[in-house]
This record gives sequence, C-alpha cells and structure tokens, in this order.
Amino acid sequence: MGKKFNTTGTCIPALHYMADTTDMIDLIIHDYIEQGEYFTINRARQYGKTTTLELLYHRLKEKYIVIDISFEAADEYFRSLGSLAKGLIMDISECLRTQGVPDDLCQEWEAPVSEEFPLRGFGRKITALCSKSSREVILIIDEVDKNADNQIFLSFLGLLREKYLRQKSGRDHTFKSVILAGVYDIKNLKLRLHAPEQTKYNSPWNIAADFTVNMSLTIEGIRGMLWEYEQDHHTGMDIPDLSRQLYDYTSGYPFLVSRLCKLIDEQVAGSDEYPEKSSAWTKDGFQAAVKILLNEPNTLFDDMWKKLDEYPELSHMIYVLLFTGKSIAYSPHNQAMDIGIRFGFIKCIKEQMAVSNRIFETRLYNYYLAEEMLQSSTYSASVRIKNQFIHKNALDMKFILTKFVEHFTDIYADSPDKFVEENGRRLFLLYLKPIINGIGNYYIESRTRSMGRTDVIIDYLGQQYILEMKIYHGNEYNLRGEKQLIGYLNDYHLQKGYMLSFNFNKKKQVGVREVHLDGKLLIEAIV
Repeated sequence: MGKKFNTTGTCIPALHYMADTTDMIDLIIHDYIEQGEYFTINRARQYGKTTTLELLYHRLKEKYIVIDISFEAADEYFRSLGSLAKGLIMDISECLRTQGVPDDLCQEWEAPVSEEFPLRGFGRKITALCSKSSREVILIIDEVDKNADNQIFLSFLGLLREKYLRQKSGRDHTFKSVILAGVYDIKNLKLRLHAPEQTKYNSPWNIAADFTVNMSLTIEGIRGMLWEYEQDHHTGMDIPDLSRQLYDYTSGYPFLVSRLCKLIDEQVAGSDEYPEKSSAWTKDGFQAAVKILLNEPNTLFDDMWKKLDEYPELSHMIYVLLFTGKSIAYSPHNQAMDIGIRFGFIKCIKEQMAVSNRIFETRLYNYYLAEEMLQSSTYSASVRIKNQFIHKNALDMKFILTKFVEHFTDIYADSPDKFVEENGRRLFLLYLKPIINGIGNYYIESRTRSMGRTDVIIDYLGQQYILEMKIYHGNEYNLRGEKQLIGYLNDYHLQKGYMLSFNFNKKKQVGVREVHLDGKLLIEAIV
C-alpha cells in the first residue's frame, strides 16, 4: 500500500506525503531543548503540533529519555491531586519501560505516592528519576490546554515551575526540558477561566520561553512533498508552479496544504473532467480542489463558525476587514484579536490585522454573504439574469459591470456616502456570487487591501479576470489606479482588466467605458 496525503491525526513519514520540516525540528532542538528551556507550542487547530511532537520524539529518544503523553482523554486525572499523580505515574511508567529504562528505576517510579501529599510525592519521584537516570529526561505533553481551567492543573504547573527554578540554582534535579502543546497559550490563562472567582492573571508557567519558531510550511517544503509524490506517480505536474499556488492560497497552513493535495489526488483525479492524475495535477485541477474545499464541511471550518458566534467582536472585526477596506491596527490587549490569532483566522502584518490566507478569506466572504443572500435585492437581481453573463464558457465581465451599474443606480443612487463606502464592495460580491456559484472561485488579493482599493481575482473555467474596486478620489488618483492595474495584469499575463469605482461627486458620469492604455484594455465602471 502506497503513501497518501493525510489530514487526520499524526502524519507518519513512512505512510504519508509530508513537507520536509527537518530545519524546523533542528531549530527547536538547538534553540530550546538543548538550552534546557521550558516552553509551549501553542498554534491553531490542525497546524501540525502533534506531528511536530512525534518527529521531536523520534529525534530526541536517540539521546534522551523522552516522556511523551497527552491530556486528550485525561479528564478523570483532574478530579483530585491524588488521581492526577496516579494517572501520570501510570502513563510515564509505560514511556520509561518502552525506552529501556532499567527495571529497578521503573519499579521505584511505580511505587505509590503519599495519599496525604500526592503532588509532593510525585515531585520526589521526578527528582529520583532525573538524578539516577544515565540520560537526561525530556517531558512532552500534548493537548495540555484540555484542562487549563482546572486548579489541579495549575498546581501541576506550579510543581514543574518550582522544580525548574530549584534546578537552575543547583538545588534539585528535574526534567531538562518541558514541552507543552495546545491551542491556548497557558501563560495567559485568564482566557480560559471565565468565572470571576476563577480568573487568573499570573500563570505558574511564566517561566516558559517565548516559542517563536515559524511552523507554517514553506514553498520549498511543499515542493519537496510534491517531488516525492511525483516520483511515485509520474504525473508530469509543474512542481514549482503548483507549490507556489498551494502556498499562495494557504500561506503554508499545514492542514489546508495537505487537504488540497488530498482532494486533487483522491477526488479531482478520476472525476469525469479529470480522469487521469496527469490532468488533475494542473492549474485547472488545483482550482477544482479549491472549489471542493471551499464548499465542504470540516472540523476546521466548523470551529471557525463556533468562534465567530462565541465572539461577536471578532466576527465584526473580520467583517470590517473584508468588506470596508478599512485597516485595523493590532492591539495586544484586544481579546477578539487574540482569539482570532490564536485560532489562526487572522494574523498581524506590520502591526495591521489581516485574514490569514486566501482559503479562510474566501470562506469567510461566503459565510457573511450567505447570511444576506436571501434578503438581498442585489443578489436577487443577479439571479434573475445570471445566464446572460456567460458566453461560450466565459464570463462577460463588461456586461456584468453594466448591469450592476444599472441596478446600483436604481436602488442606491440616493444613499449617503458612508453607506456606499462601507457597503459597495459587499454589494458587488453579492451580485457576482450567483453568476459564478458552483463553477468559479474568487478571492481578494491581500496586497491591495490596505492601498485604498480591493482587487478581486475571479477564476472561471480556466480563465482569470481581475477587477479593481475602489473609492473614486479624482482623475489623478484614477490614473494611478489604472497604472497599478496594468502592472497587475502584467503579473498575470492578461490583456484585459476591469475597474469598479464608487464615485461620490455630484456631477459624476455613471456608466461603463473602455480605456486603452499601455497595450491593455481596461473596462471601467463608475457608480
């Protein structure tokens, strides 16, 4: 049985196609573990944390005793300090025996602790193990935040902290390094402890080093994964081009990269449109996989919707980012921002907030637009005539702009400027949605969001269309926009581009016109 792309559970190099993360593992070992650091790997869900821990385990066990456990199904451990000590003794015993620790040391570890002072007894066991072992001991705990709102868990962290500080001063023996992995940063426990009487502002884990390693997949790592796949299947794919596309759409989010590859390999390939793997591993096959991903339910997107419902401020902030074009400065004390970053939905770029990647962005656009489609006159107007916009399997973008201008002028011509400025982009996307729905995809080019304009890239049956949306600020500004759009058309090797300007001048000339500039044809619409 050959290798597959994996999106569930731990990735195993012998079983799954994986990006090469050797450099990242080397960095973690050199900068953190060999330096004796205690730290937390807190990243968004399905960001490769468990796989990273597995790779670390196999590398570290060559030199250290590695205790690797998980709190995934350990709720019963946290009923009391005694049950926690017994549970950890049991789990760690299995690790010790698996790694060939001498039997006498294992038996000493397995002896029961004091029922009156179980945590103190457990601490003495750690000292005995680490002082008598011929190898230094590393502790790894996955899913550590499953019980981060439990006082018993805080007591356990307090024990690790105490022993760490005593070892630093030469008064104790304990783990050389401790790695805790989860979504939440347990140095900031107040996010998990909601009731007033439980709120904690000082975590026992304040000894932890800041973990700054970038765990996103790189283009080079993705290229290596595709190269390995190509050696097995000989599809003739353009590896550099597909690697770049995968990165451009996902920003290296491990689950999204693997999911797109898995969809191409298992659903796109073998379909009526792409019967062979050679036809699936192409630009068009990639877009087919993107379309599937944007419409399928999965745990990552389900978790996103739950968080947006749970944190209305986060939902509002993302809505503003998507539809108004306004920039939002990062604030380290904003809980909505912290949650959005923690779960990987948004990120901070040069002190400004942005949605993390194209896949998330398009899915979020669809999420917000879906809430409005049935009540939107703009959506309904497009639905009624959507078949008129398609000619010979191509979009008639000029006609789309013409009809949108007519609709917008009829319905919103007398709306206040503020309404148009904040809703113009949203209204056009509502108009576009039924036209390409089920066949084409679109995404917003993030490079232009903070430049006063929004560029929409539309993929429809193998053809791309670039539309710039902006607020009109005079002829000079408009000419700059035309030049920028031409540069963008050159990047995409296209001859025709489109502009949609929302003009608040009272004497504006509403309509659609053609402009020939620098060998390009620009279709410009003004409303």
